[in-house]
Amino acid sequence: MTTREAKTKEQFVHEVFESIAPKYDKMNDILSFRRHKAWRKFTMNKMSVKPGTAAIDVCCGILRLGYRLAEASGSGRIVGLDFSQNMLDYGAAKIGRLGLEGQIELVRGNAMSLPYEDNTFDYATIGFALRNVPDLVKVIEEMRRVVKPGGMVVSLELSKPTWQPFKGLYYFYFRQVLPFLGKLLAGRYEQYKWLPESLVQFPDHKQLAEIFRRTGLRDVKAYPLTGGIAALHIGVKPHNDEGVNRLV
Repeated sequence: MTTREAKTKEQFVHEVFESIAPKYDKMNDILSFRRHKAWRKFTMNKMSVKPGTAAIDVCCGILRLGYRLAEASGSGRIVGLDFSQNMLDYGAAKIGRLGLEGQIELVRGNAMSLPYEDNTFDYATIGFALRNVPDLVKVIEEMRRVVKPGGMVVSLELSKPTWQPFKGLYYFYFRQVLPFLGKLLAGRYEQYKWLPESLVQFPDHKQLAEIFRRTGLRDVKAYPLTGGIAALHIGVKPHNDEGVNRLV
C-alpha cells in the first residue's frame, strides 16, 4: 500500500467511525448476530487478566473491551486509545456510567504510532479494528513494542468462514443485507457497505496467526469463533525479545 493509499484509507475510516459512533452498539448486534458479547467474554477468559496489571486497548471505540479490562484488572492502569473523538466521547460517557473515571485513561492517538515507551503494558488489545487500519503489520508491531516481555498482544476481529453452506449465507447477509440495515437503523448506507468490503483483503485466521509470529510474537494461538465469522488471536512477547521480521 502506498503512502497516498494509506492516507486515503485512514481519512475514510476516520469519517466512517465519526459518523456511526451514535449507533455503534446497535449495529454491532446486527453485524455479529448478537454474538460479539460472547466473543469478548471468551477473549477475557483466554487472557486471564491478573489484578493490578496494565493494559492498552488500541482503537478502543466505545470501550466494549476496555471496561472489561478495567473490571478484571481492578486497580491496574487501563488506556483506551482511538483516533475518533466521537468514539472517545461515547466511551467517556460509558466510563462515567460505570464509575471507572479514575482507572481508564482515554487518549486520542494513532494505532500505528503509539505514544508510549517500550515495555509499558502487560496487555495490548484491539477489537474489531485491525482490518480497518492502513497497515495492520505496523499496528501489531507497535502493540508488541509497548507490552512488557511476557505480555500479551490480543486481536478479536471478524474473519472469513470456511464451512459451506454457512459461508455463502453469511457473505450474502454481510454484503447484501447489512448495508440496507445500516441505512434503515443508523441512516448510513455507504459506511455499512464499506465494512463488508474491508474484510475482502483481510487475512484469514491462519494467515493472521502467521503475521503475529513474523512480527516477533511467540506461543501464538488462533481461535475461530461462530463458524469462523470472527477469530481471536493471542501472541506473547518473548522475554528475550528477538525483534521483528518486518513484512513487506
